[in-house]
Amino acid sequence: MALHKGPEKHEQRTVSINPFYGEANPVVGMTEAPPTHRLPDAPLPPNTAYQVVHDELMLDGNSRLNLATFVTTWMEPQAGILMAECRDKNMIDKDEYPRTAELEKRCVAMLADLWNAPDPSAAVGCSTTGSSEACMLAGMALKRRWAQRNADRYPAHDVRPNLVMGINVQVCWEKFCNFWEVEARLVPMEGDRYHLDPQAAAELCDENTIGVVGILGSTFDGSYEPIADLCAALDALQERTGLDIPVHVDGASGAMVAPFLDEDLVWDFRLPRVTSINTSGHKYGLVYPGVGWALWRDREALPEELVFRVNYLGGDMPTFALNFSRPGAQVVAQYYTFLRLGREGYRAVQQTTRDVATGLAERIEALGDFRLLTRGDELPVFAFTTAPEVTSYDVFDVSRRLRESGWLVPAYTFPANREDLSVLRVVCRNGFSQDLADMFVEDLGRLLPELRRQPHPLTRDKEAATGFHH
Repeated sequence: MALHKGPEKHEQRTVSINPFYGEANPVVGMTEAPPTHRLPDAPLPPNTAYQVVHDELMLDGNSRLNLATFVTTWMEPQAGILMAECRDKNMIDKDEYPRTAELEKRCVAMLADLWNAPDPSAAVGCSTTGSSEACMLAGMALKRRWAQRNADRYPAHDVRPNLVMGINVQVCWEKFCNFWEVEARLVPMEGDRYHLDPQAAAELCDENTIGVVGILGSTFDGSYEPIADLCAALDALQERTGLDIPVHVDGASGAMVAPFLDEDLVWDFRLPRVTSINTSGHKYGLVYPGVGWALWRDREALPEELVFRVNYLGGDMPTFALNFSRPGAQVVAQYYTFLRLGREGYRAVQQTTRDVATGLAERIEALGDFRLLTRGDELPVFAFTTAPEVTSYDVFDVSRRLRESGWLVPAYTFPANREDLSVLRVVCRNGFSQDLADMFVEDLGRLLPELRRQPHPLTRDKEAATGFHH
């Protein structure tokens, strides 16, 4: 969540109110204009308060045209009704809302089965507010298990745990390492490899490595990291050195795509080295934000000392989460979606989304001005950059001009060692239909003649222009 500073003095202002919002009153805007950065002295009528907030929110982008976000922007009306019915239920009050708690347990069991846990009934897991919290929990478990194995030498001032991962990881992993005092060992990008290299990851491991993170669906380009190859490299490392390094799979997006579209891909609990997996129910789990899931292959993988047993509102409640109170609506919506779609329904939805992505990527490539980095054939996400011969504009110009038509397409620069590469990324989600894809290509094609006539790229500050923040 972003941090916000209080307003500067010159920012203090009031909200203008249309006289028609309440009873006809031509001076209402002068007499009832509420301040924006302090509590008003008096209440407003509900319709007036609603309209004031509604009007300001019109300046937000259209979420359905937001091709930057992975987060679900469309659900069925029935799901919305269920969420409205459950938004006042506190997920933590399991004694008071036992059926909501039961639905959470069922979702965990369904995911354990979907991800091929050796014994789904023995797998443990929980809902979270999203994958960021789920990753924090998984990282905490990795660190605590490592500390237990190294109790004879940790904590000590000269022993610092480390976590190995690709430089393409989502920022939540950098936060974890910062918050929990873990050294982040990052495998850089090289050439046309935009994610983790298994052998390079294994070479960064030592006796202080708490685990390796593999990403099933990189946010930079939509590609899957080779989880099976990563586990094989760590198997070979153990044979040579005796180091037994666990793997966590960050499946924020891919863990709800691969089981349905890439059934032969081995990435989950079928690999003995994979101890935990997370996903975002509010991404390709097809639920509005915010809900995530964290699962461990068995109770041994989640240290019991991290599980709090709280006597809360009359019942003994085991809990493992960073957050406490939160609405049950998203968990209920996840169960509804699992029940509504089943395996075949998820397969149909995700295949349609992938078809839209691959088709759109091909049409963008056919324009001639762009070079594809990925094609949307893993995650329904692809990245592309300008072709070498294009010198009059860059990806930041394209992103800025597309925004004029309502399309939110992030442009950003890759990290080390590919800072020379700037790209656009398109995320296709359920609700981004073939019709919308057609309109997108038409708008992009309509911009190209003007962009080609530019004397040079117009973006001066690429850091300020970037649309990649997640």
